[in-house]
Amino acid sequence: MFFFKYHFKIIIILSIILSGCKVQDPLKSHGILYLENRAKKLTINKSNKNDVVRIIGQPHIKDELENNSWIYLERTLSKGKYHELGRHILEKNNVLVLDFNKFGILKGKKFLKKEDINKIKFSKNETENDLTKKSFVQSFLQSIKQKMYGNRKTEF
Repeated sequence: MFFFKYHFKIIIILSIILSGCKVQDPLKSHGILYLENRAKKLTINKSNKNDVVRIIGQPHIKDELENNSWIYLERTLSKGKYHELGRHILEKNNVLVLDFNKFGILKGKKFLKKEDINKIKFSKNETENDLTKKSFVQSFLQSIKQKMYGNRKTEF
């Protein structure tokens, strides 16, 4: 009887301790965390480059020619559930683009989320390269060569 009461107390104590624990998905973050909240603290025509560095930090990408555009990134991946076989799922993919004038004052900011980036349209046109096209004789000889040597076994 003493043995049962002892185990019963341990089970109750463990259940109370474990009920307070919350199971969270493991996250892999890259870039500046909480980028959207930090971007809201910046005001156009009032904040300067020093304010941006103090609030957000150094940019990931700077414009090399004029140093007037700064780009910040935030990317968060989480583990997938069982039906996704544990593959990583993209939770956040935020990009903040800041434009400065020649005096270093913020003149524009653009915040792009994962959904906005998917809306970017790319051209479907393809450029043909006339330099690498083979003549009829070259393509004919290439196909004969493939037929001749295609069935050969390589010996080592």
